[in-house]
Amino acid sequence: MARRSAVANLTEEEIMELQTIVRSTKVESRLKERSCIILDWHEGKSYDETQALRKVSRRVVAKWRSRFLKHRMDGLADAARSGKPVVITEAQKNKVIHLACSKPTKGYSNWSQQRIGEQVGISQSKVNKILKEHDLKPHKVDYWCGKSTDPEFESKMLNIVGLYMSPPENAIVLCIDEKTQIQALDRTQPELPLRHGNPKRLTATYKRNGVVNLIASLAVHQGEVVAKTMESNNAENFLSFLKTLKRKYTGKKLHIIADNLSVHKHESVKEWVAKNKQVELHHTPTYSSWLNQVEIWFNILSKDVLKGAVWHSKKQLADQLMEYIKTYNKERAKPFKWTYIPG
Repeated sequence: MARRSAVANLTEEEIMELQTIVRSTKVESRLKERSCIILDWHEGKSYDETQALRKVSRRVVAKWRSRFLKHRMDGLADAARSGKPVVITEAQKNKVIHLACSKPTKGYSNWSQQRIGEQVGISQSKVNKILKEHDLKPHKVDYWCGKSTDPEFESKMLNIVGLYMSPPENAIVLCIDEKTQIQALDRTQPELPLRHGNPKRLTATYKRNGVVNLIASLAVHQGEVVAKTMESNNAENFLSFLKTLKRKYTGKKLHIIADNLSVHKHESVKEWVAKNKQVELHHTPTYSSWLNQVEIWFNILSKDVLKGAVWHSKKQLADQLMEYIKTYNKERAKPFKWTYIPG
């Protein structure tokens, strides 16, 4: 009969960590094997039992028990390899930097670390190290706002910023815009929920259940959002929304900020605004819709509601949008700390 060895004296944290490694679908199989050997030891299994169960030699069982006994969890990792370290020449470093900062050829638009390594003759990890040392990030792209070509940029910008900073008395400053063509995407299989070691998973295949168009206004100094869904984005629906806002904020002068979309400048809109002295429309300069604060709220909406969601119908999407807006106004609505730094 096989002689049983002493049981491993594991802490609760070590047991949980070992069990997590064994259950994970992302961990290398060799690390799982080592974790199983230690858990077998904790359960009182003999060398022979672990050999038979894990299909490994007695020498392997002894090695990882000994390594764990000496170094605990760190002992299950691969030991550092001996040998002369790879030397990277200054010429190779310079070539990595040059390639990362240049435009690739052969139809590529961006460099990957792997292709840079192939060009230079070093590993991807070495490329990554060199790029980190020089704070170069070829995988990352930042966007910046080019100068507006609008000849009235400064006056329009100062007008809008002035409304943000010092609104007139008895007035409401509203930012309006539309988020169109929001797709009600359904998946061909049920989603798999988030669990330890795995993110929420959706099938790559989907079916379209139509689109929803949303028009929304943000009360700049209160943070309140008013919105409605619509079948299409046209001047008639935009004008209808303006009338809704006028009824909601009765007795207040409305200063409405909108971009230069054609429906915002339609003749019917201009005529109505001219007849209603309590409503004043302010258009952002050309290519400067970032001055419109409702764009910030649309970004929040995209992260909170639209990203990775599943809808079985267009109505379900529309209902969820309106439910979210109701919740937002009740629990989170407040003015944004908006900053403009002229460049």
